[in-house]
Amino acid sequence: MRRWWIGGLPAAALVIAGCGGVSIAPEPVLPKALVVAIPAKVGFVVAGEQRTYSHNEERGGVPWSVALGKGQEKLAREVFSAMFREAREFADLDAARAEPGLQAIFDPRIEQYSFATERETGGDYVAVTIRYRINLLAPDGQRYDSFTLTGYGNSMAGGMDNSAPLEAASRGAMRDAAAKFLTQFPEVAVAGRLARGEVLAVTADAASDGRPGAGALAALQAIEAVPVRGSRRAVRASAPVATPAAPSGS
Repeated sequence: MRRWWIGGLPAAALVIAGCGGVSIAPEPVLPKALVVAIPAKVGFVVAGEQRTYSHNEERGGVPWSVALGKGQEKLAREVFSAMFREAREFADLDAARAEPGLQAIFDPRIEQYSFATERETGGDYVAVTIRYRINLLAPDGQRYDSFTLTGYGNSMAGGMDNSAPLEAASRGAMRDAAAKFLTQFPEVAVAGRLARGEVLAVTADAASDGRPGAGALAALQAIEAVPVRGSRRAVRASAPVATPAAPSGS
């Protein structure tokens, strides 16, 4: 599984708490990625529904709304730009397929957003997990592989203010996922093929089982979400630390 990262906790998201409701729009703030860019030309697409992705639910009569679309766009832009020497953004898959010279196309998606409040963690912090799926496509749009990863973040509770800790924990989950992707993707076999200038292609035989890149997918599933703890000491001890891997051979 791959994970991504976010640094800092600026108040860039909209936070609106009214009538007992909580509404935020967290956006990632990533420190400079200490990775060596893969010498490849790729495209990435943030699909229409991903640009407007929002998690909405009601707990105990209180409405919660987390708008993740803008943050998803920014996260994809910064991560792929850091990972590859040339990363082109496209509005949709058709536009990406029409671009000459691409070696691959990435289609990142949020699959699930979940959070636990201070009351639910049994401690004094808020926890967030975001599960992502990153589809890797050949330039013709056929799926070459698919990677899943879960980002985890937490933040100390803020008393009566429910929005700020949730926003901070959401940024932390984005950062965690970004860090994992940036440090792990260069180690999978397909990254080496892209670095050698190969153009990904799905053959009829490889596509017959629906998993042409099964090896890479399996390699990513070793990382699990950090479990929720119930005390101030535990949350500090379990907070993920994103440490970029040194370039191979250095």
